[in-house]
Amino acid sequence: MIFQDEREQIIEYGKKLIQSNLTKGTGGNISIFIRDKKLMAITPSGIDYFKLKPEDIIIMDLDGSIVDGTQKPSSEYSMHQIFYKNRDDINSVVHVHSTYSTTLACMNWDLPALNYLVAVSGGNNVRCAKYATFGTKELAENAFEAMKDRYGVFLANHGLLTGAKDLPNAFSKAEEIEFCAELYCRCKSLGQPKILSDEEMNKMLVLFQSYGQVKNSSSR
Repeated sequence: MIFQDEREQIIEYGKKLIQSNLTKGTGGNISIFIRDKKLMAITPSGIDYFKLKPEDIIIMDLDGSIVDGTQKPSSEYSMHQIFYKNRDDINSVVHVHSTYSTTLACMNWDLPALNYLVAVSGGNNVRCAKYATFGTKELAENAFEAMKDRYGVFLANHGLLTGAKDLPNAFSKAEEIEFCAELYCRCKSLGQPKILSDEEMNKMLVLFQSYGQVKNSSSR
C-alpha cells in the first residue's frame, strides 16, 4: 500500500475532528499533499471517521484522477487541490463544520482580532469567502481567493477551512480559530469586543513564526 503513513495520520486526525467537537458525523474532510510525488491523500466521502481503514483513504493527482483507492473521494477534493497547485507553503488542508466558526460563516462575517490567537490565521483576521455550492470549483476558487496570505478562511454558510505545512499544524489552526470564533460569539452577546490594533497583530505574526508550532516528527 502506498503512503501508508499519510493514510494512517489522516485517520488519526479524522477521529480527532470528532473528539475535539470540530465536526459532526461524517462532515468535513482532511488531506495531505505528498509534494515530491505531486499526489494527495484525502478522506473518502461519507464514511464514519472511526470506521476508516488505511485502504479507504484515496490517493489522487492534481488533475483529479484517482491513483489508488476504491472509495469515492470527498466531494470537496477540488478545494484541497487548488491550494496544493498554487501554495508551496501548504501541505495539508483541514475542513470542518465547527459550531462557532460555522455560526460566523452563516452570518458571512469575518473574524476580527479580538484575541492574539487570531494570528494563527496568518493575518489580523479570518476572512469569510463568498458563498458557493459545496463540492464545486467555484467554492474552491472562492476559498482560495479569501485565504490569500492566510492559513484559515470561513466558507460562507458552510464551515471553516485551514491549511498548513503539515496536518498537525492545519488541525491546530482549526482548533485555535474555532476557539477565537467562540470568544467572538460570546463577546458579541455581551457587547462590542475590543479589537487589537493592526500594529499589535503585526507583532503577533512575527512572534508566531517561532511560537506555538506543533512539532511533527514525520514531517517532510
